[in-house]
Amino acid sequence: MADDWELGFADEAGRHFARQYGLPPMTGRVIGWLLLCEPPQQTIAEISTALRASRTAVTSAIGELEAWSWIQRTRAAGERVDRVRLDPEVWQQLLDNQAEYTALDALARRGLEVMSGESAERRARLEEMAEFAKFLAEKMPALTGEWQSRVNALRAARKS
Repeated sequence: MADDWELGFADEAGRHFARQYGLPPMTGRVIGWLLLCEPPQQTIAEISTALRASRTAVTSAIGELEAWSWIQRTRAAGERVDRVRLDPEVWQQLLDNQAEYTALDALARRGLEVMSGESAERRARLEEMAEFAKFLAEKMPALTGEWQSRVNALRAARKS
């Protein structure tokens, strides 16, 4: 079972991800737990016990995180249960998501096409959305490279 400080952090993470991203609080709690648990690979039963939550709630949260590629599942030979952990590259994945920016730009452009006869004032929000998506698509590759350099340095420092 988790110590009070661990459970407190997981609860805080649950509130953060709910507030900031609209995720169910349990999904955020699982993220919080996977950020600090030892060992970093946990079974659903271990997570449920640590968070004092139902297996159903944890399984649902894990499914959501797995769909977003935030976690990795493994199963050792001879084991009958999966172990999950946060994908070590999760932060890189959040930056390096060109398909998301392209899709957002395409949506804005489709909106602008159907609004072709409308006033500039009415089209302004979609124009800004399209420009925002274009901006992200242009800037994120450099940020992704900078982040990778930073995380490589952090990992190298941990090994020395």
